[in-house]
Amino acid sequence: MQLVRSVCFGALTLLLVFKYSLLVDAAKPQSHSHLTDTRWKPATATWYGSPEGDGSDGGACGYGSMVDVKPFRARVGAVSPVLFKNGEGCGACYKVKCLDHSICSRRAVTIIVTDECPGGYCSNGRTHFDLSGAAFGRMAVTGDGGQLRNRGEISVVYRRTQCKYPGKNVAFHVNEGSTNYWLSLLVEFEDGDGDVGSMHIKQANSNEWLQMSHLWGANWCFVGGPLRGPFSVKLTTLSTGKALSARDVIPTNWSPKATYTSRLNFF
Repeated sequence: MQLVRSVCFGALTLLLVFKYSLLVDAAKPQSHSHLTDTRWKPATATWYGSPEGDGSDGGACGYGSMVDVKPFRARVGAVSPVLFKNGEGCGACYKVKCLDHSICSRRAVTIIVTDECPGGYCSNGRTHFDLSGAAFGRMAVTGDGGQLRNRGEISVVYRRTQCKYPGKNVAFHVNEGSTNYWLSLLVEFEDGDGDVGSMHIKQANSNEWLQMSHLWGANWCFVGGPLRGPFSVKLTTLSTGKALSARDVIPTNWSPKATYTSRLNFF
């Protein structure tokens, strides 16, 4: 925690205060273009964990035990640094399919970036996916998942796709250790782009949006205070710049390790 605080305090000098009118805080996503680059591109893929397993527990994005339950379950994936983007690629969704028609089906599996694979197959600027055993096997024709896993590394194609969490709204998890002077948030269940390019908070009885700093993975923080809730939260996606503002989503009596769900999502 001390290291995390140090990183966040070091970023404090870069914080900017943004002023917006009350109209900006309308509780609606702003209209922007959809993901523009959805072409299939070449990559490689491996798998890890048990053959029919759901993948990692936790991961470098900080989603923790969320990766073990739906809608993440068996859809999690670790990606190489070129896609991880120092954590700003967390939450992005991709379709991945293999190419050998003797064993591969025409189906693509959809995976959510929850982790990073920094070495081995993922090093030297390669585009690589390290999938759960279950997700990897689903790329095969029915009954041949085991044979496909036996091949180890395989050639695949991939493309970005919209994330979809039916019945879910964007939620904000207050990370352990947060105080009235150090507030850290994790974004959950973000439809559409899935990634986060910037985050701001607004205190009670204020018109100022305070810029948060990217901490690590999908975690963001703000240093200053004392901070006064309830807090509105604005997130802007990395890929297309879509913005969403959740008014007073974190209540006055907020507590660390609690998750607060908004009434909004991009879809």
